[in-house]
Amino acid sequence: MLIALAIFAGVAVLVHTAPFPFILEALRPTRSLWRVPANADATPTLYLTFDDGPNPEWTPVLLDALTECEVRATFFLIDAHITPATEHIVTRMAAEGHAIALHSENRWLMLATPDAFAARLRDAANRIQSLTGAEPCRLFRPHGGWRSAAMYAGLQKAGYTLTGWSWGMWDWDWWRQPAGEHVATRLARKASAGHIVVIHDGHHRNPTADRRHAAATVRLLVPRLKSRGFAFDTLRDAMRRTPSV
Repeated sequence: MLIALAIFAGVAVLVHTAPFPFILEALRPTRSLWRVPANADATPTLYLTFDDGPNPEWTPVLLDALTECEVRATFFLIDAHITPATEHIVTRMAAEGHAIALHSENRWLMLATPDAFAARLRDAANRIQSLTGAEPCRLFRPHGGWRSAAMYAGLQKAGYTLTGWSWGMWDWDWWRQPAGEHVATRLARKASAGHIVVIHDGHHRNPTADRRHAAATVRLLVPRLKSRGFAFDTLRDAMRRTPSV
């Protein structure tokens, strides 16, 4: 009996927190994105995404690295981190051709009602549009991947797609400060066409956290994968090419 209860509890937790598609995604297969479908005839493409910004110190350094490597990425921004000190960073992202999407700093947002959640998305999108002159792409990444049926209902109301990341394609390093060389080596080893990579240029609680590894990872990872024939693109452009994404 206790074993059965433990299994049930474990499954219940995974339903809402699994860092991969699980039961909620099986019930809503077209409302989330964890990997971009790869075309066997196309150049293998990887999608760099960055979470928890904008960071006033390290996001500009990251943007410099992306420019040097001639790749565009997708930035999932926390609304509370868009301040007078970082607004120019958001406008720079847009001007340099990067995609901008929405993120959150609160795991418990999954408990919000669908209407409240949809309203929050619309408010954050309007702020970004007021800065950049363009609506952000209709993608939302929940903090830590914590999600719920109510969140999915709110996403549908607002016309957004929940966006995760491909298995193992992240910069989490077991509670240690990530290092660019280590992260780049691991990502390069696992990379395959259509993978969505998540790297943090900010922190959900500390908007000025040390995130120097983000730019360092880009400068090491991109040349290695380009030498293997990979291309890089934004999730915004992937959605334009494949409307079902």
